[in-house]
Amino acid sequence: NTTHIEGRRLLDRASRSSVTLSDCGDGGYSETEPMLAERRLSGEEADAEEEEDEEEGLGSDVQNMPKESPLAMALQILLPFLLAGFGTVSAGMVLDIVQHWEAFQYITEIFILVPALLGLKGNLEMTLASRLSTAVNVGKMDSPIEKWNLIIGNLALKQVQATVVGFLAAVAAVVLGWIPEGKFQMSHAVLLCSSSVATAFIASLLQGIIMVGVIVGSKKTGINPDNVATPIAASFGDLITLAILAWISQGLYKCLDSYPYVSSVVCAFFMCLTPLWIVISSKHPASRTLLYSGWEPVITAMVISSIGGLILDKTVSDPNLAGIVVYTPVINGIGGNLVAIQSSRISTHLHFHCAPGEVPDEAKGCYYPCRTFFGTGANHRSAQVLLLLVIPGHLIFLYTIHLMKSGHTTLTPIFMSVYLAAAMLQVLLLLCISDWMVHSMWRSGKDPDSFSIPYLTALGDLLGTALLALSFHFLWVIGDQDSDVGD
Repeated sequence: NTTHIEGRRLLDRASRSSVTLSDCGDGGYSETEPMLAERRLSGEEADAEEEEDEEEGLGSDVQNMPKESPLAMALQILLPFLLAGFGTVSAGMVLDIVQHWEAFQYITEIFILVPALLGLKGNLEMTLASRLSTAVNVGKMDSPIEKWNLIIGNLALKQVQATVVGFLAAVAAVVLGWIPEGKFQMSHAVLLCSSSVATAFIASLLQGIIMVGVIVGSKKTGINPDNVATPIAASFGDLITLAILAWISQGLYKCLDSYPYVSSVVCAFFMCLTPLWIVISSKHPASRTLLYSGWEPVITAMVISSIGGLILDKTVSDPNLAGIVVYTPVINGIGGNLVAIQSSRISTHLHFHCAPGEVPDEAKGCYYPCRTFFGTGANHRSAQVLLLLVIPGHLIFLYTIHLMKSGHTTLTPIFMSVYLAAAMLQVLLLLCISDWMVHSMWRSGKDPDSFSIPYLTALGDLLGTALLALSFHFLWVIGDQDSDVGD
């Protein structure tokens, strides 16, 4: 019975924080509100709760969020992390093979699309996972009707975002490809648009369904979905997206001469479905709010990822550095996965313990990096655990790539040291940025579940690609340049 009372008190506390936010605003639906319960306390219930608080003293807060030991947390994170890592390794191997296909050889702008489309999983899948994980943890998925409304609304919203972002990513690829070279081909631009929109749409639908299954499953088995959902979203994401992109763009490239109109028809078909998804997603208040306000992070993230794509395109074009291709999805994916777990955990913690707009005492004042890693809180522990996973994780994945005879680079001690230093620096920077960003967003009344992960995974792509390109240039300069660093 105590746990039942605990549960009710928790929902009531959440409801009061959500009510205060909308009261002090314009009375509309706020961004952090959809995740929390919307039931007001009557006077009697408020009095009853105060009495319970007095009886139970301070001990009650401990039961708000389930306690996790660092070992339990590491074990829960480890399996999805390894799964996600092998997903990114296989994506790297696929990219290594398809870079020699005709479509990729003649329309090199497809490389600019790669990080932007792989980044969609950070923008959409991980954001969905993080939103639904928080919804599970604050008890919003307990009633079946509410659960399915939330799921269907969020999936429809994701399809709208995927179609629009797929189209914009293609536009960015055309512009970024055209600026340095100064030549523009209409047929190539249409092919980029249709393969980007079709890939984004199909991959997003498949991953969304997998994601919902994982979150509902982890709720039933009693695993904290925050630890499991985002990496699993990532593990299938890269591989599914890359395989679909390669297959569609190669197919459309084959049709270019004999059936030039096919690309336009494919693009038009997926764009015409958008109004249907808009109607479905506007039925649920939570997804309706994000339909209007959730665009800024998704589009900004796509632009950041496209800059990473431009770096990749230029690096791959240099035959001496073609070996970078197989490692790009690995370093980008792992950095993104780890920072998404941390961001999702901090967000859930804030939803539990703070009213929107208020942050815990330790997060007040000026930000400094030590704050992220040194302390006794659950979020400090998870930052330490995630940082400790970087080097063993990357060693396993490097060795796997080596065993599969993929890539063109021998694993010399110098190469491994430089690569691991780049990976460590990337995750260190990302964890610090996520700590600062999630608290800042919460302070300004935005829901970090919807806003922080797109920025963080896009920064992961940009930092990963840039650091990897620098590492390969450095290795080439210092003379670790036998034929295998190149192609």
